[in-house]
Amino acid sequence: MTESTFTPRVFSGIKPSGGLTLGNYLGAIKRFVGMQGAGFETVYCVVDLHAITVWQDPAELKTATREVAAGYLASGIDPEKSILFNQAQVHEHAELGWIFNCVARVGWMNRMTQFKDKAGSNAEKVSLGLYAYPSLMAADILLYHATHVPVGEDQKQHVELTRDIAAKFNHDFKVDFFPLTTPVIEGPAMRVMNLRDGTKKMSKSGESDMERINMTDDADTIAKKFKKAKTDPAPLPETLDGLKDRPEARNLVDIYSALNDMTPEAVIAEYAGAGWGRFKPALADLAVEKLAPISTEMERLMNDPAEIDRILGRGAERAREIAAPILKQTYDIVGLLRS
Repeated sequence: MTESTFTPRVFSGIKPSGGLTLGNYLGAIKRFVGMQGAGFETVYCVVDLHAITVWQDPAELKTATREVAAGYLASGIDPEKSILFNQAQVHEHAELGWIFNCVARVGWMNRMTQFKDKAGSNAEKVSLGLYAYPSLMAADILLYHATHVPVGEDQKQHVELTRDIAAKFNHDFKVDFFPLTTPVIEGPAMRVMNLRDGTKKMSKSGESDMERINMTDDADTIAKKFKKAKTDPAPLPETLDGLKDRPEARNLVDIYSALNDMTPEAVIAEYAGAGWGRFKPALADLAVEKLAPISTEMERLMNDPAEIDRILGRGAERAREIAAPILKQTYDIVGLLRS
């Protein structure tokens, strides 16, 4: 089997922890919607098994899982065009994850920068799952023979690990079974920054709610947060290079460009010389136009959890139609006996 013989298929997922932000939307969900029907089979997941690498309140985890699903749906993921499910309903993810634990090398895991960032100085006390989760992420992707994964720059290392695991498995068992997945990293605002500190990534867990745009924020809240976002005294420059040492300004320009499907250069061309009294209200209006309908639809969906569960359950059935045969072939390749 060669790379060209694999069905062009996209896989990606979002972890249900702490609520969705504008960063999730621009860096992930908006791109997922754009890849839907663009020559790929699209498989999108709520990766709830990844969430439990750190402690989660069980009731809150179920609610958060539904909220991520609602975010997908409200943003334009069509469960008839894409497969949408939560990871825990497809047991093949965990099974292939174990096989990949036995393929991946400890040295590879030790190089994962995200583990070092998350564990900090407390590495001896974190869960084994937090250490090993990149091999489960590889299983998430390769269980569907996914050829492309839309990711942010901070996840590129995990896709590279996925490629290493696929290559080692193929080499060890003398097969050409798993594809070498391509990370898809493109477009502005892939890394959306904090509205109060442009040097920090927008986070679900930031101290102040004014730091971020939540996907559940209503129109008034969205407008207020952008109008109060931190800026500097200088007007917007004539060229993009003029934003080099202005992180808050660059962040707002990037957000505008991503929401309006234009390049940052085009935004600067339109607003060169403008003060923040002109630009921030324009950004607020644009954000309300694009995001408020999503938050309204998310609220409607969250008021009908049985419908979300039905969609996820049907998606899991469709996901297993792809995953189960691939796992069966993997077991046969490895030599695992099943009666």
